[in-house]
Amino acid sequence: MSATVQDHDPRRGRWIPWAFVGGMAIVVAVNLVLVWFAVTTFTGVTVPRSYERGRGYDAVLAEAARQDALGWRAEVTLAGGRLAVVATDRDGRAVPGRVEGVLLRPLEGTEIALRFAPTGGGRWAAEVTPPQRGQWEARLTLFGPDETPFDIRRRFVVP
Repeated sequence: MSATVQDHDPRRGRWIPWAFVGGMAIVVAVNLVLVWFAVTTFTGVTVPRSYERGRGYDAVLAEAARQDALGWRAEVTLAGGRLAVVATDRDGRAVPGRVEGVLLRPLEGTEIALRFAPTGGGRWAAEVTPPQRGQWEARLTLFGPDETPFDIRRRFVVP
């Protein structure tokens, strides 16, 4: 009969539980850092007084329905230092009136005031200093017959 002798050192596996504890400590530390960044950075609020604005959203929907009921369409083009607007009603006839507005760079908030001159037949044009490259938004209001307002928003990318 042969007897096998095992070398059993009780200190040999003591590090194994500590490896699990260390791994969990790293996970908890990383989570605490992420929570700290989440709480101290961007709040998520992009509009001041968002709750009050949200409560007034029915008015926004009513205004959109009013504009849809008018049946007006506006085409806005930006080319060669000139912003042109053509407005027609649902039957394709020119809408008389006047246009006011600005050219806005959404990222920076830069605004260029526009002075529109009527060119006849529901058309207006404004001379624009060629804006810098990037995205721009024309925020215009057409005041038609009886000063009825019609909001126009168009985005452009200037190459």
